[in-house]
Amino acid sequence: MSENDGIDGAAAGNLSGVRHHDVNALGTRIHVAEMGEGPLVLFVHGFPESWYSWRYQLPAVAAAGYRAAAIDVRGYGRSSAPTAVEDYRMVRHVADNVGVVRALGADQAIIAGHDWGAPIAWSSALLRPDIFSSLVLVSVPYNARSDFKPSEAFRMMGGDEEFYIEYFQQPGRAEAEMEADLAHWLLGMYYAASGDGVAARRAAGDGSGGGFSVSPGGKLSDNFIWPSAGTWPRWMSETEFGYYVSEFTRTGMSGGLNRYRNVDRDWEDMAVFDGAAITQPSLFVGGEVDGPTVWGAGSIAKFNETLPNLHKSVILDGIGHWVQQEAAHEFNAELLDFLAAL
Repeated sequence: MSENDGIDGAAAGNLSGVRHHDVNALGTRIHVAEMGEGPLVLFVHGFPESWYSWRYQLPAVAAAGYRAAAIDVRGYGRSSAPTAVEDYRMVRHVADNVGVVRALGADQAIIAGHDWGAPIAWSSALLRPDIFSSLVLVSVPYNARSDFKPSEAFRMMGGDEEFYIEYFQQPGRAEAEMEADLAHWLLGMYYAASGDGVAARRAAGDGSGGGFSVSPGGKLSDNFIWPSAGTWPRWMSETEFGYYVSEFTRTGMSGGLNRYRNVDRDWEDMAVFDGAAITQPSLFVGGEVDGPTVWGAGSIAKFNETLPNLHKSVILDGIGHWVQQEAAHEFNAELLDFLAAL
């Protein structure tokens, strides 16, 4: 393993002390960025993101006496990017996480996931409770497998339009929209889903919150909002944004989108866990105006049944989808409190 392999320190926000290397995770190359020594905390990002989405957590967790490790999920960054859609099914992601823990020489890990990383994290906790001893979910609340096939549920959520996950299903379709002007699309996605974007819409008299659905014949970005020319979201600098753009310019978007294309396969694969509770100690942190947190209100209300050892469920006022970036200080305080309680 070679440290700092191909990572531009300036573009990555001058995270001094971060060790970058690739590991063999049960046959899959997974890129890991880590800091610190001690019990392992494994961070799993969502779409469209990177290990870099945990840049504010790595130093804080390391300083608290832990080995903080953030991965590029398969299909992203410097990790392997298989071409077959079915290679992005949930059980493969769980195997990657198991492989990373083993490759790092640990027996157990506390696992944290944001956005798509949350289902990957909770599935890891369900399938391998011997390895994943505690669970942190960010943005997406745990929702036990139900009788509804996901594709059917998403179709109902879209109504007369297409819910964005349904829009992502056909290989190449969403890629064509995103990759036509990748930087513009990413900036719109990040801003529209953030608390800043929601506040800007409300100030303009638009209470839709951004609506992640697609009109017939339209594109997802038709619903986006962008920051004013020459300005950046308060939680993301031009340099930080440039890191994401450089990563996705190099990899393209298919790897990330293929995760969405396995929702029905996952539903079938995970049938044995239908209705299962997660018994490990857990923490949930969501944003008040984050779509998945708002949509997941019913799941949050059932945490006493589905997460019986929940430490705390926290909703951060005014925060949108990119919780650990938009509210890094507040999120880190909750995370460190949880770790201390363990």
